[in-house]
Amino acid sequence: MRVFGVALLSGVVLLGACGGGESQNAATDSAAMAAPAVTPAPTGAMTAVAPTGTIHEVHMVGDATGYRYEPANITVKSGDGIKFIMISGGPHNVAFDPATIPADQKDQLFANMPESMDGNSPMFMTPNQEWVLSLGNIKPGKYPFHCTPHLALNMRGEITVE
Repeated sequence: MRVFGVALLSGVVLLGACGGGESQNAATDSAAMAAPAVTPAPTGAMTAVAPTGTIHEVHMVGDATGYRYEPANITVKSGDGIKFIMISGGPHNVAFDPATIPADQKDQLFANMPESMDGNSPMFMTPNQEWVLSLGNIKPGKYPFHCTPHLALNMRGEITVE
């Protein structure tokens, strides 16, 4: 969604720049350009919390028997980490749908995802690529996830935090 917003904003700026014509009110334009842009403070900004417990492994696999996480369902403790390892059949990723994450945990979970955007890990293209999700400061509950490229093939999993 953020990519779409950036693309839309870029298009609006580009169209505005290509509008051409002379400015009829140079004093107003100069004042507008001199005014500093106001950036709203981020809401729900969280700091990543590194894993302090066990690091569990989940393999991302795509082969003749299907696309899957192994194991698909994993139970961990708050503070543990999960190392996702791309085995075959990429590209794969780990994505959380914000609508399925408890509202009070979404910001912390997303902050604990290195190199991610809006609950989506980077794409893994080659075997043995690894990525660690921290469950530091995550409350007990169920956290469903999926592989975006293979969602239609039911590549899903669920983390249960105890």
